[in-house]
Amino acid sequence: MRHIGNKSILLAGAALATLWTSTATAQDAPETNPTAVSDIVVTAQRREQSINSVGMGIQAFSAEALDNLQVTDVKDLTIVAPSFTVTQGYHGVPIYTLRGIGFNTINLSSTSTVGSYVDEVAYAYPFMLSGPVFDIGRVEVLKGPQGTLYGRNTTAGLVSFITNAPSHEFEATGSVEVGNYETLNFETAVSGPISDRARVRLAVRKEYSGEGWQEDMASGDTQGKVDRIGARFRLDWEPTDNLTFNLSLSGWTNDSDTITGQAIGYTPATDPGIPGRFAAFNAPGLVNYVANNRPSHGKDASWAPRNVRNRVVGTIPGLDGELKEDSSFFGAALRTTFDFNEDVRLVSLTSYNYLDRNALSDWSGAPYEIMVQRLDGEAKSFSQELRLEGTTERLTWLIGAYYADDKLIDNNISNLNDNANVTMIRFQGNTLLGTPFNSLGYTSQDMIGAFRGYRDLGRINADTKSVFAHGEWKLSDTLNLTTGVRWTNDRQTYVGCSADNNGSMLPNVNVVNRALIFNLFGGVFAPTIGMNECNTYNPALERFAEGTHEIDEENVGWRLGLDWQATPSTLIYGSVSEGYKAGNTPINAANVSTQNEPAMQEKLLAYELGAKAGLADGRIQFNVAGFYYDYTDKQISVYFADPIYTALRRLQNVPESEAYGIDAEATWRVTDAFSVNVAATKLTTKVIDYHGTNANGLPQVYDDIPFPNSPEWQASITANYDAPINERLGLQATLNYRWQSDTASDLSEGPLFEIDSFGTLNGSIGLYDLNGQWKLNLWGRNLTDEYYWTSVSSNANLAVRFAGKPRTFGLNLSYAY
Repeated sequence: MRHIGNKSILLAGAALATLWTSTATAQDAPETNPTAVSDIVVTAQRREQSINSVGMGIQAFSAEALDNLQVTDVKDLTIVAPSFTVTQGYHGVPIYTLRGIGFNTINLSSTSTVGSYVDEVAYAYPFMLSGPVFDIGRVEVLKGPQGTLYGRNTTAGLVSFITNAPSHEFEATGSVEVGNYETLNFETAVSGPISDRARVRLAVRKEYSGEGWQEDMASGDTQGKVDRIGARFRLDWEPTDNLTFNLSLSGWTNDSDTITGQAIGYTPATDPGIPGRFAAFNAPGLVNYVANNRPSHGKDASWAPRNVRNRVVGTIPGLDGELKEDSSFFGAALRTTFDFNEDVRLVSLTSYNYLDRNALSDWSGAPYEIMVQRLDGEAKSFSQELRLEGTTERLTWLIGAYYADDKLIDNNISNLNDNANVTMIRFQGNTLLGTPFNSLGYTSQDMIGAFRGYRDLGRINADTKSVFAHGEWKLSDTLNLTTGVRWTNDRQTYVGCSADNNGSMLPNVNVVNRALIFNLFGGVFAPTIGMNECNTYNPALERFAEGTHEIDEENVGWRLGLDWQATPSTLIYGSVSEGYKAGNTPINAANVSTQNEPAMQEKLLAYELGAKAGLADGRIQFNVAGFYYDYTDKQISVYFADPIYTALRRLQNVPESEAYGIDAEATWRVTDAFSVNVAATKLTTKVIDYHGTNANGLPQVYDDIPFPNSPEWQASITANYDAPINERLGLQATLNYRWQSDTASDLSEGPLFEIDSFGTLNGSIGLYDLNGQWKLNLWGRNLTDEYYWTSVSSNANLAVRFAGKPRTFGLNLSYAY
């Protein structure tokens, strides 16, 4: 293993930190100390424990902390959990990364390295969490491989949302919020008993912004309006003293605008400053537009006007409609708990999630039809978990089994009339009309609309089966051993291809593509295709065909940890764990079937050493952890040499890579009213000796190259003040600053794909009734109006940035009964 010196230095540094913490300054935290840091109860190990008694890297946030910083979306968590990042693929699918471990895919049908759970139910596909975040009791961020306790394997960790449970007494809350961009939001919850043994809770949140935050640099039109609603119903029923049912029904709809991009440059093949294959085919006026419209603010953007994207080209129609989502989600979960006695219980967790995604998106980055897409997808996910849990004097144990069955459809239609690659193909097509490749007799008139649009089609069935066991062994009053093991079998079948869309691809595929295939594959005359048939060439079959394959993999993940309660307020822990992420199939624009070959399962072996210490009579809580990840077969979206586009996307496994760093968090209760929290991650990630392909379609060795979306530094500081100002009113104020160093959206693609360092200032200030009946809160996000971006993508013609939101602010009035 290379870089072993870095690993040794890292673990030695963490060991010194824990030794200093436990022996030099740790003190007991008196329970009566009014300025002691509040303890948070978490369920990271499927039972209630103090966060500071659990030997793993965890951050947890209470409902109050989330409300103070207006956390209403998963990406808002990055403000307070700096090692967690959320970026956006150009299909609008969120990409989660934790401690540098992420998966840079664009597909709706792809699972994440970071697991997402709501009340213990796995939301396996990140887009399932595209609705509003509301009525949350607590959020936990667990770092490192998970699987011996939770339903699905993950390599990076997981984010767990714990929603508010039905209350034993009647209560009702409501809030209304107004803000810039014509924002008007509502939220309400009603909860209470309906009998001696049953309680219900209903919560709803509606978000609406009538003005978009993005402004077209060409026309002045706006994009980015918000229109989404979420609802959740919970029922807790205890028909007997030892039997409990917890039912949850939830859902959301999203009719918000899709987000557009900012053109900042070109692909290597289309760059007018570099003599290349396609530079001469850039759309008329595009080069001047990009040169004269450099983005300098988050609101700057550009997209194809509606009359450009919906026009008929030749005989091929465009994509009409507003650039917006028309997506929805429904989830149902039933948890059944049977207590055999005080020490043993059986838990069943049954769930069904359904996601329907429809959207029209433009990521051209300029007022041309360079890439406009109609996105159409569906995910049906059923899961069943059964586990037996128990405790003895010296052992807390759990054994269980898990099954999930997912059925996925991931389709899109892409129109790209003004893309330089399309213009070049039409040009080439006209030169080949008089050759034997034009066996169907196409004319120059047919070539006018050739390659206007195509479809990417994918149907995936996936199931996972696993059995797992977990034990926490009390070796002595101060020493605990944690063991866990999980066997998993993952199967996935795929059927799909890129295909013609209503005749648009027929002239170019049946003439140009066949000529290229003849030259590249040893004189093969591929058969022609018909209307709406696949245009992905399969070299083995020597024809255009639908692709099929199957993944069937097994793995055994495990965890071994040792916790030492050095003092009543100091925990020192170490762990070694191994986790897996199942193999994955991409849905790509594929000229050749190789592009849709799957990436096989990845493995991460994690070493962690840390300490959690209460200092200064409990007024300071200091947590630190050093970690080293030995990463095998990392799944990553990379380039594949393509005879038409120069380079297109595919998934591959990187045989060897690593990540290591230090996580630290300190909370200081300065006074009873004032507290400060600081969290930071120092991270190094490296791909090691990976032989791949660059954006020029040429072989390249990637060595010591950081992972995508993995800044070296990530940090946040949050100051909170909360105190009465008279006998009736209290004042609450929160100020937060979140910063990260520079990173990149991909493996070393040059300066266009860099993400510059940035920081955002966020805060709130409010008055509230000391009886808890009402609160008036003024909040702001990105208060300094920082221009920053979180991802950069290529549409095969332009490099396009996706910027973060400019300054947003609002006034929230909440009431409780």
